Amino acid sequence: MQLKVLRYLNSKEKKTFYLHMVFSIIDGMIRAALLLNEYVFIKSLNGTSYQLSFLFQSGVIVMLLSVFFNELIYRTQRKRKMLRRAGFLTHLPLLILLFFPKNPELYTVNSIYHYVFLFIFFTYYLSYPIVLPTINLFLKNSYSNENFGRFYGISSSIRQITMMVTFFVLGILLDRNDFSFTWFFPVLGILGIISVVAISLIEYIPKEVPEISQGIIDAVWGSFKKMIHILKTNKAYFDFEIAYMFYGFGFMSTRSVINIFYDKALNLNYSSVAFYQNAYNVIAIILLPIFGKMLGKIDPRRFTVIPFVSLAGYILFIGLAEFIPYHVELWNLKIYLSLLISTIFYGLFTASMLLSWNIGSSYFAKNEEAGNYQSIHLFATGLRGIAAPVIGIAFYELLGFSATFGLAILSLLFGVYILRWSYKKRIVSNS
Repeated sequence: MQLKVLRYLNSKEKKTFYLHMVFSIIDGMIRAALLLNEYVFIKSLNGTSYQLSFLFQSGVIVMLLSVFFNELIYRTQRKRKMLRRAGFLTHLPLLILLFFPKNPELYTVNSIYHYVFLFIFFTYYLSYPIVLPTINLFLKNSYSNENFGRFYGISSSIRQITMMVTFFVLGILLDRNDFSFTWFFPVLGILGIISVVAISLIEYIPKEVPEISQGIIDAVWGSFKKMIHILKTNKAYFDFEIAYMFYGFGFMSTRSVINIFYDKALNLNYSSVAFYQNAYNVIAIILLPIFGKMLGKIDPRRFTVIPFVSLAGYILFIGLAEFIPYHVELWNLKIYLSLLISTIFYGLFTASMLLSWNIGSSYFAKNEEAGNYQSIHLFATGLRGIAAPVIGIAFYELLGFSATFGLAILSLLFGVYILRWSYKKRIVSNS
């Protein structure tokens, strides 16, 4: 029914919508594959735990560059050309995987292939702070205000559906052949380049030409000083970001450890991992509209308690699977009761965190300062990504799974305490 509105769009918006759909479908396929790449690294390539933590870090620490790249995007006049170059340079290295051997004996500890794999995906993740903001800029410029949210929502739903289908297909492929990643990642790399080129075909006419009065280094340094000033003067927002630091430690310190747990403790096959990924995505899609209405009515510090507690529940029931090993095998899937409960918690977490992480910070800012507040949020994410994944692996190596999960849960609960304390003690002033 929503697509009937296409009849009333002008030619520019129709072209934008179709190109946006092409990008969303391919992006959904790539995102699904990327969510499996850590399990591929530990299960098929026999990578080490610390190498695995770096693979996860790669997608997070690039956010430290967001301030620099935001300024670069702002200054670049030929944005379509910049977008194509960035898409080409960051996606093309995926083709190197075509030359990876299919012999498991060649993937010994500290194999050169491990480091090449890490380099390939670090290069890919560099596309995030360049490609994604530029795409949003193009879409915002081409859609009318009344259609932007509507079509962005449609494209997001299509992307999520594509992700679920891709999870299912890749799980089957990897169970049939552990080294099928050596061809489907390159294929997705080529498709990714095509999707970025498609988005670059959107007509982009800047509403105003930026006036550059200082060098890029001075501008970036000025942005950092502005960040520090905001954190010093807006105490409620400072509390919000401190709580997020404890959340970030809980999440990032266990992400790689959970993949190791799936392999070493539970011996899950790829189809089983894909099954749990799809299950929580279904829950998240159902809950997103409900949480969207809720966030608009309550303080984000109260709302953010939901994803923090949900993540703690997810980690708790993941860990309990080792002590409650009851499961059934159905259609090549290992279905654990404890993991099913953890999946429900993760669905709650995904739906609520998607909103809190993306738009929660804007609640504390004046409209014209919302971008600055989100820049702080992104930079802080990259900052905690430097250490948290490695610390999590160190805890696992020294103390085992249970202690690592327990420390993460305590960190999340402390974040909840900070949010509740701040809500009672600090008044938000964004007028």
